[in-house]
Formats: sequence, structure tokens, C-alpha cells
Amino acid sequence: MLYFPMLIFSGATLPYEIIPPAFARAADVLPLTQGIKLLKAASLGLPVDKIIMPIILLLTLTVVCTGISLKFFRWE
Repeated sequence: MLYFPMLIFSGATLPYEIIPPAFARAADVLPLTQGIKLLKAASLGLPVDKIIMPIILLLTLTVVCTGISLKFFRWE
């Protein structure tokens, strides 16, 4: 349920620019979408102000998911 929508709406299979706006807003929280935005910005040489939001979102997702995994998964 998470993988296929993320793959389709991230911009990896369809260009992000032609995705309907409602789907694009929903896809903006997916980490693959943010990663692809960062790769596009790096390859096109966009200024830092264009990539600061994807970096913040990815760092936030990393911290939240790490916290959840430390709380619920126990190493033996």
C-alpha cells in the first residue's frame, strides 16, 4: 500500500510536474519524492533555497522513523 503509490507519484515513473495537484500534495510527504527532488536540484544546479525544504523533511522523517524503530523493535 505504501510502495506502489510512492513509486508512481514520486516522479520516478511519471514526471512530477504532470501529476494532478491533489496527488502531488499527497506525494510531497513521501521520502522518495523528496529524494528525487534533491537529485533533480543537484543535477540542474538549483540554488540552496530550492532544496532546503526536502532536506528538512527527510531529516524529520529520519528522526521520527528512527525513534519509532528504537521504541518498538527490540534487539536480541
